[in-house]
Order: sequence, then structure tokens, then C-alpha cells
Amino acid sequence: MLPKLINLPQTLPVEGAVSIELEEGVPIFRASSIIQNRIETLLQKQKISLLNPDEEQELDSYEEIDDYLSFVNRIVRNLFAEEWE
Repeated sequence: MLPKLINLPQTLPVEGAVSIELEEGVPIFRASSIIQNRIETLLQKQKISLLNPDEEQELDSYEEIDDYLSFVNRIVRNLFAEEWE
């Protein structure tokens, strides 16, 4: 079952949020470097101090997006694997 996203972070850019890379001929969806850098910034801040509620929600939303992209990538890989069997 496809997971349902409740909301997207307000800081998520409308364009350029997701990149597509080919791995062994299979398109794989990943958070863009801009998004990865933002997540890293939030994680680094979390190590040294508490995040404010907005930042905590933003990080949680990025985690949901990562879970969603992982799910989509598994589906795509499985479809390609079935096609080549």
C-alpha cells in the first residue's frame, strides 16, 4: 500500500526537490542535494541543542518523504526485476 504523506515541509522547494539517478538502468528517486544539505543542517543542530518545534516538524516531514521515496524506489526496482525474469 502506498504511504500517504500528510504534509510537506514549508522549506521544501517546489522545483528541484527530487533528483533521479540511474542504477543499473533503473531510475532511482532521491532527495536533491539542497534537501540533503538541509536535513544535515537540522541533524547537526539537533546534536548540539534542541530543535524548535518548527524545525522538529520539518525534520519529521523530511523523514516521511524519505520513507515515501524509498517505497517508490522499491516498487520501481521490483517492477524492473519482474520484467527481466
